[in-house]
Amino acid sequence: MIKKCITKKEDVNRKWYVANADGRTLGRFVSKISFILQGKHKSTYTSNIDTGDFVIVINADKIKLTGNKLLNKMYYRHSLYPSGLKTMNYAKFLKEKPEKVIEKAAKGMLPKTRLGNKMFKKLKVYRGDKHPHQAQLPEELKI
Repeated sequence: MIKKCITKKEDVNRKWYVANADGRTLGRFVSKISFILQGKHKSTYTSNIDTGDFVIVINADKIKLTGNKLLNKMYYRHSLYPSGLKTMNYAKFLKEKPEKVIEKAAKGMLPKTRLGNKMFKKLKVYRGDKHPHQAQLPEELKI
């Protein structure tokens, strides 16, 4: 008979990781990060419990997009008023808010539930190579 390991939220040990986005491709980089935020890299992964770890992303302004996506891919938002649609291409969006580019991609790869919102809160994104989380002793994440 095979016994299943059922993880409880009190038994989850969380680690901190630092991921450097310098020269990485957006989609491939963020898919690895969402994998860690969900906790799928652990043997104690359970789909109904947040078993993931914290991820700190540095150098968000140096992330890359392949092909012509930098100019052709558009970012949309709407003010909910008539004719309130705002569009911006990713070159401008990456220049103004590089943190939001990674956060938006990660949010799209996480579950669309309350549990997904908890997972998303464990993602910390910074523009430069400095971050205020040295006290947590983060490990470097090899991607």
